[in-house]
Amino acid sequence: MATAWAALRSGIMASLAVAEPPASRAPSRSLGRSPARSPALSPAPGPSRCGGERHRSRSGAGADLGAIQDAQLRSVDLNHVIKLLEDSDSKDLEKEQLKALKKVVKRFENGLPLKDLAQVVEILNLCAEKVNEQEAFTEPLCELIKLCGLPFQKKKSSDEVSYSVAASKSIAQLGYLMRVPSSQVRIQICKCVVSFYNTELPRKLLPGYQPTNANYKIQMAELGGLAETLVLSLALVENHLTEKLWVLKALQHLSSSGVNCRLMMKAQAASRLCLYLNGVDPSGQLVFRSSEILWNLLENTSKEEVVNQLSSLECVHALKETFIDLLLHGFRHCDRQLRNDLLVIATLLAENPAAPMIESGFTKLLIVLATFTEVKIPNPLVKGLKLTYGYEDFELKKLLFNVIGILSKDPCAVQLLSESDVMPALLYYVKPNQKPGFNDWSAVQYEELQLHAIAVLASVAPVLIDKYLSCQANTLLLVFLEWCVGQDPFFGQGNSFHGTGGRGNKLAQMHYSLRVLRSVVSLYDDAVNLNLCDQGAISQLLDILKYAANKSKEKEDAILLEIQADILFLLSGFCENDLHRKELFSYEGVDILIPFLQMDPKKLYSGLGHNHLLFSALDCLWSCVIGCYITEDYFLEKQGIFLLMDLLALKQKNLHNIILGILVEFCDNPKTTSHISTWRGEKDQTAAHLLIKLWRQEELELGVKRDRFGRIVDMKRPIASSFQKQQEVIPLPANCPSFAIVEVSENIRAKLYSLLCKLGFENLPGLSAKDFVTLAIIRRYIDFKVGEVWSEMCAEIIEEFKPVSSDEEALKIISEVPEDTGRIVAALQTEVLESQHHQEIQEEEKTYKKIQAIHKQREMVAKSWENFLTRTSDYEALKKAKKLQEKSIETSRSKLKIENGTVHSTDIKGLGTTRFRKNSKDAAYATCKPTDSSTAIPHNKESQSGYNPPTFKDLTERDGDPQGAIHDGA
Repeated sequence: MATAWAALRSGIMASLAVAEPPASRAPSRSLGRSPARSPALSPAPGPSRCGGERHRSRSGAGADLGAIQDAQLRSVDLNHVIKLLEDSDSKDLEKEQLKALKKVVKRFENGLPLKDLAQVVEILNLCAEKVNEQEAFTEPLCELIKLCGLPFQKKKSSDEVSYSVAASKSIAQLGYLMRVPSSQVRIQICKCVVSFYNTELPRKLLPGYQPTNANYKIQMAELGGLAETLVLSLALVENHLTEKLWVLKALQHLSSSGVNCRLMMKAQAASRLCLYLNGVDPSGQLVFRSSEILWNLLENTSKEEVVNQLSSLECVHALKETFIDLLLHGFRHCDRQLRNDLLVIATLLAENPAAPMIESGFTKLLIVLATFTEVKIPNPLVKGLKLTYGYEDFELKKLLFNVIGILSKDPCAVQLLSESDVMPALLYYVKPNQKPGFNDWSAVQYEELQLHAIAVLASVAPVLIDKYLSCQANTLLLVFLEWCVGQDPFFGQGNSFHGTGGRGNKLAQMHYSLRVLRSVVSLYDDAVNLNLCDQGAISQLLDILKYAANKSKEKEDAILLEIQADILFLLSGFCENDLHRKELFSYEGVDILIPFLQMDPKKLYSGLGHNHLLFSALDCLWSCVIGCYITEDYFLEKQGIFLLMDLLALKQKNLHNIILGILVEFCDNPKTTSHISTWRGEKDQTAAHLLIKLWRQEELELGVKRDRFGRIVDMKRPIASSFQKQQEVIPLPANCPSFAIVEVSENIRAKLYSLLCKLGFENLPGLSAKDFVTLAIIRRYIDFKVGEVWSEMCAEIIEEFKPVSSDEEALKIISEVPEDTGRIVAALQTEVLESQHHQEIQEEEKTYKKIQAIHKQREMVAKSWENFLTRTSDYEALKKAKKLQEKSIETSRSKLKIENGTVHSTDIKGLGTTRFRKNSKDAAYATCKPTDSSTAIPHNKESQSGYNPPTFKDLTERDGDPQGAIHDGA
């Protein structure tokens, strides 16, 4: 900050001389203004902090004499001094009083003890009363005030808290002393306040004392309300420039605290200071210090409160005159910084509709200044005015653009914008970047101004749409967008706020150009949309969308996602309710749209803007595809319905409403329902099951009463939400929808009902009993909703009128209809649950029988195995089994003889048995070998590799049947 005010120092020093207040300032502020500044204004040498008496005593007396004087000074009785000052009967006491005051000053030359503050303040007040009649007391009073600028002295650490009330009152008393009609006293008070922020420890401390904390006096000043008192004292020094400058300097230091700023605002500090801006002051300090205090007030208090205080015609006029003076006659660097600071304050006033910016002529002035460099304006104010290409004038240009954007939001200022050349001036920057000339903005500066101008154009264009069209703005923007995707070598710097994401590319220019188009298309003005579409905007935007999507695959960032979302919005605005434009969107648009619906669900939580992009894609699908059968069929071929159902199955409640709306609209195409019915989600979930599940979730959030099985509880109002039941009967006009009607659009139940109607309520796959219970309610949704409307009508009629008996009977019958319907649905739900319960019991019994059969089979196998072991280990048991077998065979034979028939013997002659010999595999194999030579297996070793002959166990245990093995072996 010191460098910013170095140029101002010499001029101010020459004008203020000795009476000039010190220029050390409070910490810098940064509320959107120029870089912080610190003036290098140094005061002329003043009296020494420790007092002239101290230096004279050091230089003129010896050590012994000094010790004697110190002993005498230590014995100063403050109560005696007070009594002496109160005695005003004789003028002969004046010398003695002055001598006593001199002793007090000498006694406390190193600082005032906290315990003596109350008495010292009383002495100050007595002296102040005497100054009016006796000027001789002015000097002692100033010396005593100077002592208050030194650090207070404490004996114990707890003294700071113990004497806080006395300390705060003593500092507050300094402000009250501004009533003394003495320039010397007032200046000394301000110097004392400034010294709070430049504390220097005294060279010598009182014995047994130590200085208080460096911030102690600042805190006590806040507690005592010193800042408010000094603001009020400005009225006393209004006609005294030097005193006023010192008060402003003290307030500048005090305004570094939020507490002090709030106290100052109570005294209307903002309006008082603004009126001083155009005051006569050759040094320039008046403007500087007043603006700095205003900035501190804006930063440390409510901005709205400050702006309200500045919104008087006098304040706006003073601000305007000061701004013009600095604009035309300020050639120093610090003058331009002050000019920009005042312009920021004016910008804040422009945001307040109550500020008389238009009445004062300030608005028109700012509009002229914002456009005179781009468009030649015959205005005497700007004749001969030329901006340099330095940093401060560059900041001025950006601030003026910002003011235009703010004025576009004020309906009263739109007329002034329309009468001026704002639109051509902003469109001047909608062109490809060129190499800067010798006397021109640098490439970085031009890019920042270009982006800022296009961003402001997005705010101005919607309110000046006629001027926008007359300037062929659409053509300029489309040509500019073509340059943005072209191969023209350009590398953006991306240094400014508007250049975010545009370093090394043209994405920033593309981003803000699309914003301008979005702002005008969102007006849904047929002339604007027709003008764009006639120039091929749809195909050009599809190419840009494809370009941005490819860029996003390389590296995703928020700017690219926003560009894609803006293009999708533009396409939606063009194609909505226009079949021809939907046909232009057609296949190419669907191919671009499908990848957005295939977005990874995890990206929705990235925070980059994927959520916004997905919503824009769904909106584009609704506007650009639905209603054009060719495009709809192509979307179905691309399995678009499956993608929508996948998105619906995600746990994203904010997507449900728009997706269900799209599906309902799509169902007008007869091919859609088969796609929805075919879809399967996770765990083979069907579309019907998903829709019914969403219904249950919606009713749970709405607080609809259901029992634990999902059945109806309230028969009179089966589908009413908890909030709906809390509403009282309010008679409404016929054209005003009741709550039962409004509720339809506030949740997704109506869309779910419509979609299930399209699918049909019969033969829906994949539903459980719980789903069927809910489906019974969904099926009668319209009946229940009609019942709610009738209930509201009946309640309103009874509230307003007394119906006759026939009407009353009719209303009663009508009101019973929904209740009867609720009972029918509840009975059906109970029947479904009972059927399900019966089916579950049958399934349970079937499962139980299956388990029994398995156990019985296991027991039979175990018993068979025991019998097998018995027969193989006990020969007698084997013979017994053989006899039983033969007997069984004999019993099974028929006893009847066949007449005139041939009887065949069951004995097979030559039947031999297989005998096994130990270690004789070949013999066993020879018995079993086939007789057909074509299937015989050779007996060489090569052919037997990998083959294992059957063992005894293999031959005796066929299919786990030991009895069969024994039978064969026998």
